[in-house]
Amino acid sequence: MNLLFFTNDWIGFLPEFFLIVCINFVLLYAVIYSSSPFFNFPVLANNVSWLTIQILILILLLNLNYSSYKAVIFNNALILDFFGSYVKIFMVLATIFVILMSFKYVKAEPVNNFEFPLLILFSLLGSFLIISSYDLLSLYLAVELQSFSSYILSALKRNSEYSAEAGLKYFILGAFSSGFLLFGCSLIYGFTGTTNYKQLSLILIETDCFDLSNYFVFFGVVLILVAFFFKFSAAPFHLWSPDIYEGSSTPVTAFFAIVPKLGLITFFLRLFFDSLYALFDFWHIFFIVSSMSSMLIGGFGAIWQVKLKRLLAFSSISHVGYMFIGFTTGSIESIHAVVFYCLIYMLLSISSFSLLLMIRNNNTGKKVKYIEDIAIISKTNPFIGLCFVITFFSIAGIPPLAGFFSKMFIFLNAINNSMYSLAFVGVITSTISCFYYLRIIQVGFFDQASAWISVEKVNKEISIVISLVMMVMVLFFIHPSMIVTLVYNCVTSLCF
Repeated sequence: MNLLFFTNDWIGFLPEFFLIVCINFVLLYAVIYSSSPFFNFPVLANNVSWLTIQILILILLLNLNYSSYKAVIFNNALILDFFGSYVKIFMVLATIFVILMSFKYVKAEPVNNFEFPLLILFSLLGSFLIISSYDLLSLYLAVELQSFSSYILSALKRNSEYSAEAGLKYFILGAFSSGFLLFGCSLIYGFTGTTNYKQLSLILIETDCFDLSNYFVFFGVVLILVAFFFKFSAAPFHLWSPDIYEGSSTPVTAFFAIVPKLGLITFFLRLFFDSLYALFDFWHIFFIVSSMSSMLIGGFGAIWQVKLKRLLAFSSISHVGYMFIGFTTGSIESIHAVVFYCLIYMLLSISSFSLLLMIRNNNTGKKVKYIEDIAIISKTNPFIGLCFVITFFSIAGIPPLAGFFSKMFIFLNAINNSMYSLAFVGVITSTISCFYYLRIIQVGFFDQASAWISVEKVNKEISIVISLVMMVMVLFFIHPSMIVTLVYNCVTSLCF
């Protein structure tokens, strides 16, 4: 094939291409330098992490520069637009925050190796390609790239049995998920003759979608939904999530909770609101069932949790349920609500995991594991206690914090589109969730501690992360127009 045919395509693909080149150069540098006896086998985790942050900043600038670039490239395999560019920017910012909050952790715990930031870059590249995919084949390859990186990241703590178990579970279940995805894509291709999103959309519009001969297409859509519900940890395919959250190291858990989900929600919006919108009356039923199940299982499942990371895992399941409410109505306003909710969810997840990384049990020298371990945190460090209050009040949806407005937009959209049952379940489960979020505050401020909890000196990296997130959470209701306008422009570029 003549590569000159794709000359203009490489211009739009520059951010991803630059990321690929940087990954290879950093990998070569780290492998050669760290295994050199001449330099006495240096530990490069800190160096590679800072180098990764510099690479991510350059990618951020490239995506900003190409945000107005709109094209379908590489023979309709990838699409570039304003919406995809800004979601990539959010993902890059989240990745920078995750790496910043992990500096002390990778030194103190047995994950002090250069593979951690490199695997995050590989996973980020897979997420970029998922966002830009405009063909089911390119989508599958991007999902596999992201998945393989995630399997290794979940088992990165080599000396931990829990981490090895998490990685093995994730790999086995992920393999089944990939099988469902590939089978679903093959069924759709077999009965439509195309894997391209645009062509698939035109075929479904021009034919009788509910003809008997198209039932295999429906089955293919169901298999794709099952595959991505698993990867999104949406009920009833959520059982892996608490174990992976608990077994993986905390920075990896934070990454799993934010970046892959942003990529997957963008894929959902692009595929179901563009390519498969003609089948809305069929696929929206699955989102209704998954949304209601996720809110109920996530809301009630977290009540009995005593471990912080398992509680956050069930909390993320319930948040997936709230996001899926937006997919049940099929309106542009629902896309606005979903994107806004994802943005606030990203900030809250960064804040909650960074707070967990700052606290260490003084007796054992280990990071906190149980909710009772954060007792009297308000006395040991009042600032950290205040950040706990702001973060978990916002996650619970207490006004006037940003988390309240994100849920309000979702529920109002459901009510305006006559989805009263979903709105009712959402309000009930949101009220129930206040119990376990406020329990964390109650333990941190009013319970007596069985052991004195020490809070590490806040380094400058994590202080930047906490300060920025707290600023957005508190000041959002004063000046919300900037974020709302950005979300509106992103969604408008997707729909028109």
